[in-house]
Amino acid sequence: MTAVLVGRIVKWGVAAGAAYAFIRQCRKPSGWVGRRLARAMNVGHGRLTAWGLQTVTVQPDSRVLDIGCGGGETIRTMASIATAGHVDGIDYSPASVAVAQQRNADFIAAGRVAVQQASVSRLPFADASFDIVSAVETHYYWPDLVNDFREVLRVLKPGGRFVIVAEAFKGRRMDWVHRPLMQGVLRSNYLTLEDHRAALRAAGFADIKVEANAARTWMRAVSSRPRVPTSK
Repeated sequence: MTAVLVGRIVKWGVAAGAAYAFIRQCRKPSGWVGRRLARAMNVGHGRLTAWGLQTVTVQPDSRVLDIGCGGGETIRTMASIATAGHVDGIDYSPASVAVAQQRNADFIAAGRVAVQQASVSRLPFADASFDIVSAVETHYYWPDLVNDFREVLRVLKPGGRFVIVAEAFKGRRMDWVHRPLMQGVLRSNYLTLEDHRAALRAAGFADIKVEANAARTWMRAVSSRPRVPTSK
């Protein structure tokens, strides 16, 4: 093996390792690279988020939770509508929390937004706290999907809405490109639309609607916590 070939193999290995490390940042951003990635997500997920949130109505007095808040842009969007309400954001990445806090510093100072590090598996909120819970480009990383959905159900008010928005799902257009990345490198929950529907049903949600956009590049799932039956 010539020195030139060895050099090329080393360069390819370094490049592949760097690419792998960067892709893994998508799962849990960390350090300065993670902070830059969180800021990029604020821009890159804008159209996807706007499409996904069309299915929920934020009222001026709504209390909202954004799980996996990333760079905090969804929080800001919600808070700009819930002018007399409150928006909480959580993320398990310290880098994402720092960026989200910076992005929403004015709302935090006004007492209208709070962002903290936490896990979806143990949400630091009381039962029946929120009118709306959102999860944008995050649920496929959750460690125990049905039980984590139940935790979301717990903090929703009766009749409260849960909206999931993502561009990665099994059966999407160009699935052959996304599947190895999502299942192999990122080790994520790569689910069909029907899988999402079944998981939400198993967790106890009602009024479940799961759909893809016309191009089959985005998906959203909207469901509700069942209302408490009225006594006669």
